[in-house]
Amino acid sequence: MADALTDAGKAVFDDVVMAQKVPAAVVQRFNECLMTGDPTPEEDQKVIAESMFTWARELGAIDFAHWFFPLRGGGGAVGGMLGPGVWVPFVTKPMKACLPHERLFQGETDGSSFPNGGLRVTHSAAAFTTWDRASPPFVMDRCLYIPCAFVTHFGKCIDEKTPLLRSMDAVSSSGLRLLKTIGITDAKTMFSYLGWEQEFFVISAEHYKARPDLVNCGRTLFGKLPTRHQQGDLNYFQPIPGKVQELLDVAQAQMLKIGCPMAVKHNEVAPGQHEMSPVFRAANVSCDSNVCFMEVMNREAEKLGLQVLFHEKPFAGINGSGKHANWSVGTDTGLNFFYPGKTEDGAKLYVTAIACLAYGLSQYNELVRCTVASAGNDHRLGAQEAPPAIISLYPGQGFEQHVDSIVAGGELLGYKAEKKKQDTGCSAAMHIEANVEDRNRTAPFPFCGNRFEFRAVGSSQNCCLPIMVCNAIMAQGMAHLAGLIEGGMSHRDAVAQVYKENKHVIFTGNGYSAEWPVEAAKRGLPNLNTTPKAVATWKSDKNIKLFEDLKIYTAEETEARQEVMYENYISCLCCEVETMVQMTETGILPACAKDLDKFKGNEALGSSRKSLYEGIVDQLEKLKAMYLSKPHSSLAEEAVYLCDTIKPQMAALRAAVDNVESLMESSLYPYPTYEKMIYSHHF
Repeated sequence: MADALTDAGKAVFDDVVMAQKVPAAVVQRFNECLMTGDPTPEEDQKVIAESMFTWARELGAIDFAHWFFPLRGGGGAVGGMLGPGVWVPFVTKPMKACLPHERLFQGETDGSSFPNGGLRVTHSAAAFTTWDRASPPFVMDRCLYIPCAFVTHFGKCIDEKTPLLRSMDAVSSSGLRLLKTIGITDAKTMFSYLGWEQEFFVISAEHYKARPDLVNCGRTLFGKLPTRHQQGDLNYFQPIPGKVQELLDVAQAQMLKIGCPMAVKHNEVAPGQHEMSPVFRAANVSCDSNVCFMEVMNREAEKLGLQVLFHEKPFAGINGSGKHANWSVGTDTGLNFFYPGKTEDGAKLYVTAIACLAYGLSQYNELVRCTVASAGNDHRLGAQEAPPAIISLYPGQGFEQHVDSIVAGGELLGYKAEKKKQDTGCSAAMHIEANVEDRNRTAPFPFCGNRFEFRAVGSSQNCCLPIMVCNAIMAQGMAHLAGLIEGGMSHRDAVAQVYKENKHVIFTGNGYSAEWPVEAAKRGLPNLNTTPKAVATWKSDKNIKLFEDLKIYTAEETEARQEVMYENYISCLCCEVETMVQMTETGILPACAKDLDKFKGNEALGSSRKSLYEGIVDQLEKLKAMYLSKPHSSLAEEAVYLCDTIKPQMAALRAAVDNVESLMESSLYPYPTYEKMIYSHHF
């Protein structure tokens, strides 16, 4: 394999390339339009499109794609060849390869065939893609990818990215307002940043194709753990299996080529589980790169006879996968709101920023929980590899004491944000420099030195929604605090009041303890431990007002997003039920019959089998009857029924099937076992 570093950034049309390929005056106007939101002048559009076309052709591109993120997970693309040229019917005319400027900056497609919550219908279907000018296009597989927002004929968003971009504007507006009130006036704009940690499983493609549950649902609906699985954490940071190492190396090279250096790759705790993560980038660009990474992994895995599983819980009984979203906000002058800082202004800003975040997490707690609500993530939240469904803030135990001091009348300054040197006790290894605060893996929102890590995000998710809401609640917190100061309060008193009213969201203990849900209830923090419970809170009056005030969603868009959430949950559960029934009837029960037949004449050896196999039939028939009784009066009622009635019966059927897997002759079990799936590609 070639040295990937030699091609770093070669295939991305970033600021550096634009400065080389486009006249300086055009670049300056382009950047000014990014700051103001004004349209790029048409003449400049033509210059940029022509330069980008030449550049992309030099890299071998023959297609272009408006790349956007529908509300279904994954990406979508609408485009065509780099060379539509001019075509006249019935006249033979040479085609000139080109990229018309109007095709670079805007596209059109059908919006009614994507999940849209009723914002599009077949007789009113037009939807438009428009280039996210803050996210650079890139070339991959001979195609020029143009990252885009996706809106309807009436400008309503029906994608993941548009609300994120709007929330970034809200962060900038509210952040600059807050900075002005506390005397920091040199910043011109603000940004939000994201660094994602993508976890996933890798298994043999042959085994994947032989499991209808993995193919249709992304997770196993049946399966018994092997005797050795993740006891002793034997897989964590072990050498990566050769085939998987090859896959990760190829993916790393591809991502580096489009300007996304991967900073981490390693084995995770569960066998067959791995992680890769990049360096921090602007939130919209980072979200783009995450979707691209998932696409690259799937495409390259196929070439190696492998399959990547991004589901949150593909295998029961061992760790699931998350996508920890490391998030921060900062200014164009380099101020990071979540870095304690070495100056008085930096220290005050840090204390102020966490007050704003505490306000957002406290006042919009249910909204934050909604962003990580999905059928897949319900299997993961609250387990040992993920935080609980209760949303709380962990700024560190030392900082919590400082908050108490401020509320009691103390000054904003005084928090000692000092890294501590710890001796290793040996001569060969130097002392280590410990972080300002310890790491709390049980917290959904812990402080990590210069950022907060939203640990509850699911591995299959697009990062746009959780980061959009992080931006929204932070923007609202900054606006609230700025309003207090503008109303006459001192900076200190305003921060103290915000902490006093929202301190109950700060928790620095063990989120896995049995005591925490009890304590959380006393504090008034909701425990929305299923997706239907969470989604029901999405379009509350306060959430609708928040989104409208920040110009992120209209009331109609907020309601549409809730409908899509319900539809996705219902579709997922229905697909799982129907797949489970089919696998039992066409695979498990025939295998049981064959196994039972082997004991004819030796009934004493297989005496327990008959009753156990009949128990599977009993549980199956109960599930089928319950599923036929599913209500259809409303999406909310249907989702609750699937969650509270159907899921327990699915678990009962699974338990019956998994129990007999231990008895059945191994050659008769109709599907690849857990042992084969999580280990076979290691050798």
